[in-house]
Amino acid sequence: MTATVPSSPASSRGGGLLRHRDVRLLLAGQAVSELGSQVGSIALPLVAVLGLRASPLQVGVLTAAGTVSFAVLALPAGVWVDRLPRRPVLVGADLVRGVALLTVPVAAALHRLTLVQLAVVALAGGVARVLFDVAYPSYLPTLVDRERLVQGNAYLESSRSATQLTGPGLGGWLVQLAGAPAAVVADAVSFLASAGCLLGIRATEPRPASPGRRRLGRELVEGLGFVLGQPALRAITACTALTNLLWAAAGTVQLLFLVHQVGLTPGAIGLLVSAGAAGGLIAALAATRVARGVDPSRLIWLPVTVTAPFALCTPLTAPRWRVALFPLGVAVTSFGQVLYNIAQISYRQALCPPGLLGRMNASIRFLVFGALPLGGLLGGLAGERLGVHPTLWLCGIGLALTPIPLLLSPLRRP
Repeated sequence: MTATVPSSPASSRGGGLLRHRDVRLLLAGQAVSELGSQVGSIALPLVAVLGLRASPLQVGVLTAAGTVSFAVLALPAGVWVDRLPRRPVLVGADLVRGVALLTVPVAAALHRLTLVQLAVVALAGGVARVLFDVAYPSYLPTLVDRERLVQGNAYLESSRSATQLTGPGLGGWLVQLAGAPAAVVADAVSFLASAGCLLGIRATEPRPASPGRRRLGRELVEGLGFVLGQPALRAITACTALTNLLWAAAGTVQLLFLVHQVGLTPGAIGLLVSAGAAGGLIAALAATRVARGVDPSRLIWLPVTVTAPFALCTPLTAPRWRVALFPLGVAVTSFGQVLYNIAQISYRQALCPPGLLGRMNASIRFLVFGALPLGGLLGGLAGERLGVHPTLWLCGIGLALTPIPLLLSPLRRP
């Protein structure tokens, strides 16, 4: 099954990408959605930690509920995305996430909110996120020529990093001023606004070719086989999966560590996370210039290799002046991760045939995001058995070693 390549994406009609209405709408939708998600990344866990007194294991279960869909649905989602127009999938996923999140403040106002409901909301949001995350990078080449995918992905990462700079701080203060359930409303509204932006895109998406009587299993194998058959993609997948596993484990206990051991308020936590996100924004803004004249494969392995050891700043964080180590670590690792993401996503999009994009992206997400629920559970269990601080040390050491698959791959020998 193949899809017709778009005849006139935005970049081929002249001018910069931002001069084209459809590209601006895509960026605006992502920006408002990401801003809400960054608010929610602080607000939703704090609903459990502060409002429902969740233990490390319970926070781990909540993390797993939000990410387990990648392990279950990512592969078939790739087949569906290659069979269907991608914009309706994106809009539907945004609407599901917005409606699911709105149930949290409603239940809290009625004094009926429970950890079970939070887990169900996280699960519903995770299912929608799988579909959105598979369709989104598969939809971008519809609007942008392959020669300018790095620029397009850099704009998207700039938008994401800018919201990471402001969202957590805003979320922390919203929690402190209005309460965590009320702050979740901002996340819900952002997804509804994102759906509106996507509906405003006018570009005609090429209709996928009919799959005929092809079997689901065979199409799954094609996407997974393409990823596993490329040594560079195998290395990228291994590095990203290990990173996600360890970040999920660390993230499960990080808020508990900052609240109970470092003694920070929700507002202070939000500000520190926002300050750390500056590194990602700088990397996204510089990505297009950095990519000029640089071997694309080097842009994949070098930044993350240099910055990964700064993950050790989190367990080194302590009261007083050592609080500054937390945003320092976030800033430096974000810088490396953003450059890495822009480079490896553009590499994948340019390498893969158009009719296989959905299944390629789904296969990689199955492998790399399927590690998130396992990481959440492992982080919760380790936090219960070993303690929160030792768990952060183990995760930091592991994160420093995650670039090893890239260093052993053909990416080092182009």
